Amino acid sequence: MAELNMNNPANNASTNPLNDLPPVEGATLSPVEQAAIVLLSIGEEQAAAVLRCLSREELLEVTQVMSRMSGIKVEAVKTAIQTFFDDYRQQSGVHGASRSYLKRSLDLALGGDIANTVLNSIYGDELRPKMARLQWASPKWLAEYIANEHVRIQAVFLAFLPPALAGQIIDGLPVDGRDLVLLSLARLDEIDRDLLQELDELVDRCLASFDMQSTSVEGVRQVAEILNRLPGNRAQVVELLRAHDPKIAEQIELSMYDFLILSTQTEAVLTRIIEEVPLEQWAIALKGAEPSIRDAILKTMPKRQAQAFEDMMRRAGPVPMSRIESTRQEIMATVKALADSGEVEVQLFAETVVE
Repeated sequence: MAELNMNNPANNASTNPLNDLPPVEGATLSPVEQAAIVLLSIGEEQAAAVLRCLSREELLEVTQVMSRMSGIKVEAVKTAIQTFFDDYRQQSGVHGASRSYLKRSLDLALGGDIANTVLNSIYGDELRPKMARLQWASPKWLAEYIANEHVRIQAVFLAFLPPALAGQIIDGLPVDGRDLVLLSLARLDEIDRDLLQELDELVDRCLASFDMQSTSVEGVRQVAEILNRLPGNRAQVVELLRAHDPKIAEQIELSMYDFLILSTQTEAVLTRIIEEVPLEQWAIALKGAEPSIRDAILKTMPKRQAQAFEDMMRRAGPVPMSRIESTRQEIMATVKALADSGEVEVQLFAETVVE
């Protein structure tokens, strides 16, 4: 037992009086005292097996310390055992146990039911980093991937994901089965080891497939950015796109008129937009908005109107994000209508300026 450091002269009985040892503090433990605490902690049979491996001098020294120890504090025990395991990991080459090894050990130590609970907790924690990687995958792709799995495994899969992502995946699942998945998810409490193992295998397959997927590109957003910078008649190009695909043309237009562009408009354009949009809409749309947008709007409003607006913002309280997004889209539809009619000239992107 090399960790006992019995051959260190500094630890010999002649230099370390054993009589009247004070209560043991964690910060003042000698190596022999730490060894004594470990031996006292592991039980008689295990301690006897260790003592048989010591020399006569080592055995006498450590057993005398063991016999005279008193008032051992919890912190001292923690320190001694932590030091032992730190040294053990460095010297043993043992880095971890397999699930089957832990299962057998915990069954003997705690009994089957408790062992299963502990294992499920351990391996549940191991699953979470894997599940975190899936947050980069498209919710639609994840929904398609698990669509043919059993309802219960779908529910467990969703249980380990953030609620927002889980909601998007639910939205991508077949409509006629969503209620059963949600019901199964609501009934989850303890997850048995077999189901956890099945989930682990599903996640591994999912990650393997995900790693083979091509990189996603926001095509609609990219086209919108291109059109915003296109000289000439942008509306004509949009109409040509609409002739091919009305739905995607509508998505492009929405993306062209992003709420963020309000921060780059002239005071004259903003004044006209503010006249057209009710104050109640601004109070909702500017919740959580970029400071640049909020500052631009408030700066353009007449002083009295700006004060009334801030009072309305305070009274509104928390607002669901879905309502905020919907209100912003309504405002930008108004902005587009003003631009289409020629009443305002909207700057659709932030141009580089020269002083």
